[in-house]
Amino acid sequence: MSAPVTPLRTRAEAPAPGGAAASVPRAPRVDALPTRRWILDLTAAGLLLLLPVVGFAPTFDGASYLVAALGGLVLGMGLGVLGRLFRWGILLLTAATIVVYFLFGGALALPHTTVAGVIPTLETLRRLALGAVMSWKELLTTIAPVATDDGHLIVPFLLSLVAAVLTTSLALRLRSAAWALIPAAAFLAIQIALGTSEPFAPVVQGVAFGLVAVVWLALRQAWQPQAAAISVGEGTARSGSGMRRVLMGAGVVAIAAVVGVATSAFAAPSSPRYVLRDVVIPPFDIREFASPLQSFRAYVRDHPDDPLFTVSGLPEGARVRLATMDAYNGTVYNVSDDGTGSSSAFAPARTNMSADAQGTPATVHVEIGELESVWMPDAGAVQSVTFDGARVDDLRRTAHYNEATDTGVVTLGLEKGDEYTLEAVIPEVPSDEALADHDFAPLRMPKQVGVPESLADIASKTVADAETPVEQVRALQQMLSEGGFFSHGLAGQPLSRAGHGAERIATLLGSEQMVGDDEQYATAMALLAAQVGIPARVVMGFYPDEDAAAEPVYTATGETLHAWVEVAFDGAGWVPFDPTPPEDQVPSDQTTKPKADPKPQVLQPPPPPTEPVDLPPTVADDRGSEDENAFDAGLLWTIVSIGVGALGLLAVLLAPFIVIGALKAARRRKRREAERASDRISGGWDELVDRASDFGAPVRPGATRQEDAGVLAAAFAEPRVATLATRADREVFGPTDPSPDDIEAFWTQVDEIVGGMGKGRSVWQRLGARLSIRTLLEGTRFALPARPAPRARTTQPISAPPPGGDAAKSPTRRSRRGSKTRSAPEPSIHPAQENE
Repeated sequence: MSAPVTPLRTRAEAPAPGGAAASVPRAPRVDALPTRRWILDLTAAGLLLLLPVVGFAPTFDGASYLVAALGGLVLGMGLGVLGRLFRWGILLLTAATIVVYFLFGGALALPHTTVAGVIPTLETLRRLALGAVMSWKELLTTIAPVATDDGHLIVPFLLSLVAAVLTTSLALRLRSAAWALIPAAAFLAIQIALGTSEPFAPVVQGVAFGLVAVVWLALRQAWQPQAAAISVGEGTARSGSGMRRVLMGAGVVAIAAVVGVATSAFAAPSSPRYVLRDVVIPPFDIREFASPLQSFRAYVRDHPDDPLFTVSGLPEGARVRLATMDAYNGTVYNVSDDGTGSSSAFAPARTNMSADAQGTPATVHVEIGELESVWMPDAGAVQSVTFDGARVDDLRRTAHYNEATDTGVVTLGLEKGDEYTLEAVIPEVPSDEALADHDFAPLRMPKQVGVPESLADIASKTVADAETPVEQVRALQQMLSEGGFFSHGLAGQPLSRAGHGAERIATLLGSEQMVGDDEQYATAMALLAAQVGIPARVVMGFYPDEDAAAEPVYTATGETLHAWVEVAFDGAGWVPFDPTPPEDQVPSDQTTKPKADPKPQVLQPPPPPTEPVDLPPTVADDRGSEDENAFDAGLLWTIVSIGVGALGLLAVLLAPFIVIGALKAARRRKRREAERASDRISGGWDELVDRASDFGAPVRPGATRQEDAGVLAAAFAEPRVATLATRADREVFGPTDPSPDDIEAFWTQVDEIVGGMGKGRSVWQRLGARLSIRTLLEGTRFALPARPAPRARTTQPISAPPPGGDAAKSPTRRSRRGSKTRSAPEPSIHPAQENE
């Protein structure tokens, strides 16, 4: 007889020395990682995630964003460690991440909405839910650096939390650390896309990422345990293993080097970097709104005593600005829209505006009365605006501010009952003596179009004798304020046409007596100044009379509406000048009425019909005549946005579950429609065992159908499993292939047994079974460890083998993957026989 063949054993399966009877080998604990592996993986993951966190520095105003970003990083890595220690599945790990986001997101990202800065409120939870969808757009539509207390911290907190969970989990669970580089690199790419065109240390960021990746992958490859199969009685075969490890390590280093070079090139490109912030459509177009200067005469005429709004906290001598205009087109003075002027830089209102403003800090509260306008009354340089009232969210979302012109716009429109508080800096107005040594500021002002040609000659003659820049401005101001007369052109006042078009201004300056109000005089001075190179702009606003300047509450009316001119001086900023004559400086009757010239009593022909005066368009003041029941598109858009955001968040959360269900359905269809009839039977049994394993049955990989039947019968109290296992063995190893009717009947019974597995179990247990990925990962390198077998388990099959006694028809040990062979099974060695 030939010597019996000795099977190969791994080192863990080698018999104990001394000839003692060998027991069944125990599988090593899969989660017993060496301490050095824990330290290496956590350190590398932390360094890789820290690089994008630091890269957010140019995006935020100050380093306080690090509290949210680093907090999310620490929490995410902690979840990854707990998931590895307690072997959490994807469902449980996802749920834990969502809980941590809502539990700690308020304290780290929205501390001003929490109780004592820690305990989240309903408002905190609401803003966190909406912020997961809407905060990305808000961050991109805000000019950097953005404030840290406007809800923008949700973005770095959420990104670092999710990236840390994924990177840490993949690093600690997988044999290859290269998979953990994917979420870390994605975090870096997203941070760059959401950042600014001028990144923070891009070369250092890219090189550091590549260097950490190279060292990490190289050490992981060097520490990777090598499985060696040895024969009983033979030594350990190590031929070629050293060279193989060297080649594998070199390959890992080469891959990591490529990753580092690519990352460095992406982080520090030679050409200008384009980020999402550069291509986001601006939230509104300033050209959609008419110039408020067109409504000057309407406010004066229709609301002389009506309280348009009230202001409290206004320092003495300060003015309330409604809007600043610096572009003229021959018909109207408006904010510039060509991108060359400063007034085109409107951005969403935030809490860190006008950071470089100098002057007297003031807290100004504004309550809107009869004013109906998109232009927001403000004072000085606004640093923050806080809305109150019933429409606080809508007003905050549609408020924009221009730091260069100190002009605010609320695209929704202000109406009665709206109120807000401004934190502003009121600049000091320098004296002429202080401005004597200051030149005009070298600003690029928008080009004025349609200016009457006569204004250039008038301006040059007016400033001919001035020696300093401030004297030039005073010469223009005094020429208008001292040489002109004041009139709104209302009933009982001298004739004064409204408007500030080119014809109106040319008529004003070309008349023997200049008659007009703030609208005409401010426009005339700004246009004259532009002809001699003086940077000037028109401001429309309100300020109290001298006798009411010290009152604590100022009520703005049409009577206190004004327009003035601001001139930019180098080192002193914009300085106001008032070119309008005093209101009591009116023309006398002798100069305004023509003298009587008696003529013979001759019948004169009727005068020709008077042509209507072509006045410039004005903003309609009859907002109340609009259809109050008109469709509110803004409200619908808000509802749709919230709905789409909620559905999007729900789709992201449910995506893993949908994928798992689709994979299981595809696996079942593949088994049911297998090419060979016997494979359809074995596939049906595999489907039964996999569904039982999803419910927690301790099925062992490689067990026979009879052994599986014993486990399933005990776990689900289902006696039909034993009969089904016998039938499967008979059909698979029988002399003929099963018929289509046999296959259909077999699958019908499988479905009946599977349908009864969920009885007596909770909804969460049934849901967990449907979403379990244990059976999907079985047979791959990511397979989960086997469940421990029950303490009392019989070693005898629960039913007799197939009749016939033919050894060739006895069931083989079941392969959980692949087709089931009908050939004779391989001989198995009982543990007791191994000692013989």
